[in-house]
Amino acid sequence: MQMGDGFRYVKGELWGEQTALRRVAERFGTPAYVYSRAMIEQKYDRFDRAFGRHPHMLCYSVKANSTLGMLRLLGRMGAGFDIVSGGELYRVLQAGGDSGKVVFSGVGKTAREIDEALRAGILKFNVESEAELELIEERAARLKRRARASVRVNPDVAAATHPYISTGLRSHKFGVDIVEAEQIYLRARRFRHVEMAGVSCHIGSQILDVAPFLEALDRLIDLAERLRGGGLAVRYMDLGGGLGVRYKPGDSRPDPAKYVRAILSRVRGKGFTVLLAPGRSIIGEAGVLLTRVLYRKSNQGKNFVIVDAAMNDLLRPALYGAHHDILPVARRRRQTIVADVVGPVCESGDFLARDRRISAVEPGDLLAVMTVGAYGSVLGSNYNSRPRPPEILLDGNNLRVIRRRETYADLVRTERV
Repeated sequence: MQMGDGFRYVKGELWGEQTALRRVAERFGTPAYVYSRAMIEQKYDRFDRAFGRHPHMLCYSVKANSTLGMLRLLGRMGAGFDIVSGGELYRVLQAGGDSGKVVFSGVGKTAREIDEALRAGILKFNVESEAELELIEERAARLKRRARASVRVNPDVAAATHPYISTGLRSHKFGVDIVEAEQIYLRARRFRHVEMAGVSCHIGSQILDVAPFLEALDRLIDLAERLRGGGLAVRYMDLGGGLGVRYKPGDSRPDPAKYVRAILSRVRGKGFTVLLAPGRSIIGEAGVLLTRVLYRKSNQGKNFVIVDAAMNDLLRPALYGAHHDILPVARRRRQTIVADVVGPVCESGDFLARDRRISAVEPGDLLAVMTVGAYGSVLGSNYNSRPRPPEILLDGNNLRVIRRRETYADLVRTERV
């Protein structure tokens, strides 16, 4: 049984901060996402303090959870933002984020998105191809702006993670081969409106061993020093995100402070400003999904626990076969069963857990799906015309709705008959 640091049992009831999760469900219904502000702040501070006085910026990975309330919270803590679309830039600006702390990553930027970023005055672009770099030069010239850019280098570093979220090998669509990247930098010296200000990489997500990150960093430092020798004033060392969290017993939990200290041991005295793009490692364990048991049934010895949350609310188990601990909100002395925990969506792939040993819960009982702060609500959909659940931010014993529950009217508000 694994819980995030901000969620614990008190006299047999699961609490978040100073609030019983049962009370959250009674007030807001289920399914519902619930986040701990204290956990988010602690995780962010652990990264930030580890850098000490070394120049750095933590650019929160917006794709992990883009709810405006989450972006506002992190922006007020001093975070920058790593975005991958014009829509994410719009969200950051709506949340009051500083456009000068925005890094635009992503493999398929459009001319419109580039223009929006240039007008907003973002910090820099992480460029995925020479054609993209040429487009940024063209758009910047048209708008009479000057852009900063880093080439996203593919360091060909293998990392142990799910193949769908591994991004650092030559076989992936992301980045530019490190040999080719050096030539792109040198050719880019002719550009008048793009400054090649840094180097960047991102080798994957949910990585539990820091060794691959450090291997990639060593290759980036070698590249940056060669570029400096060629007359390019490279100053940003952008290592992306990807540091993993604990989803199940046996998972290690990398220490952000130790990771940062290992980075600093390599870059200290070299004149680099370090950029990181943490997402999951800040908010992953700070979120739970509350859901209520609707039915139990058995088909020839196969047990099913049917709950009111589904794959449209939490896609990771169906998409990746991802493991999330599922805990009873009220812990009672009961036998355990092995069951599939499934939702109401009309797909055989609609499950939150398969062949999971859990408490023998009954209809009406509340369950908490753990470690869903990242890539939970943000991957949600309205499949089967299901309204998306609310998102609630806990702050001690205060509850703040940062996304209300959708209504049936919300499902059709952009449609016409």
